[in-house]
Amino acid sequence: MSDNDLELARQFLATLAGAAQTGDREALLPFLASDVEWVTAKRDLHGIDEVRAQLTWLSPSDTLDVEFDEPALTDCGDGRVVSDVHETYRLKRTGEFGYARDRRIDLTIRAGKIARYEMQVITA
Repeated sequence: MSDNDLELARQFLATLAGAAQTGDREALLPFLASDVEWVTAKRDLHGIDEVRAQLTWLSPSDTLDVEFDEPALTDCGDGRVVSDVHETYRLKRTGEFGYARDRRIDLTIRAGKIARYEMQVITA
């Protein structure tokens, strides 16, 4: 993997974390290939238009704040980067710990764009 691809993965993941905290999903779109596959356990989206219109679940909670640890990136070769991310959820009103979970994000990068995003919850 080129350093450019690894940096793209870092920037995308930082933007994704920001979108989860602010709801600004538009900031993700410049990173995505027009034929991107966005795969989760509950729903798959195909193409940037579906991501733009249907990625509605990526928004801040009314009751919880989320914190993201620095993602650990693994270069799997052939444009594939796997990231393990630890998330901590705290109650908005008090800041008390709510729960934590780990996610694995598998990115495929092609021609400087995210061609495939796949997310799995590892621990809930």
